[in-house]
Amino acid sequence: MTIYIDVVLIENLIMNYIILLATGLILKLKIKHIRLILASLLGAIYSIVAYTRVLEVYSSFVLKIILSVLIVYIAFNPQKVKQLWKDILIFYLTSFVFGGAAFALIYIVKPQDILMKNGLFLGTYPLKTVILGAIIAFFIIITAFTVVKKKISKKDMFCKTEIQLNGEKIKANTMIDTGNMLKEPITNTPVIVVEHTLLYQCMPKEILNNLENIIGGDLEKIPDKIKEEYILKLKLIPFSSLGKQNGMLIGIKPEYVKIITEEQEKIKENVIIGIYNKSLTKKGEYRALMGIELL
Repeated sequence: MTIYIDVVLIENLIMNYIILLATGLILKLKIKHIRLILASLLGAIYSIVAYTRVLEVYSSFVLKIILSVLIVYIAFNPQKVKQLWKDILIFYLTSFVFGGAAFALIYIVKPQDILMKNGLFLGTYPLKTVILGAIIAFFIIITAFTVVKKKISKKDMFCKTEIQLNGEKIKANTMIDTGNMLKEPITNTPVIVVEHTLLYQCMPKEILNNLENIIGGDLEKIPDKIKEEYILKLKLIPFSSLGKQNGMLIGIKPEYVKIITEEQEKIKENVIIGIYNKSLTKKGEYRALMGIELL
């Protein structure tokens, strides 16, 4: 069987480029196609070296690791070591899927023309077969990572919070809302929105049941003793949401908020509780909303 070096070069260049493109899309990196082409070319040249055995060290494990680092660095230019290793990990995972899908298709199309030499699969199959295999693998890997990411994201959308206010502790299922950028305007302190009924054991009901009146300046229903104790503690927090462009929340500063996830617990003292006078959900899946900044 006659194998042409230029065909091996082009095939590997195309495969490497599509693998790097998929890696960049999965990691949501800024993609520069010229960098991807240069990195792909480096990988393709290595394939030629491996095939022709010009260098005896071509199969060295250390050389392959160094080559992977160079390819990823040229393609994505990561600025931190941690990001570099993350890019390399996804690059390898993507390569494994591409290799399996592409060569499975090649085997189905022309199994008699396939051979392995020096760690490379070679054959006289058409170039379009390689491209088709790469495209199929591309969609497989992108779809798989999208599904997995959605499932993980759904799990990571919730956490537990423990709020200590006036010496009392309450716990709440809390949704991590990536769009929640709510802050107390004067001090720029982040705000956790909490259902008012959750705070009954921490604050007087006269306050919690008259939030709209307090916002409107009507304090007649608030006993003088409670009014004197809380009037300086309460804060007005403006907010905008779908259907309500100029809303207001009553806020109060707790002693602390403990954020509890599977990985760790964090105590935050510089936070404001925004008191919401309705239910956040119909079924009560969560009773507080927290911005991702607090994590």
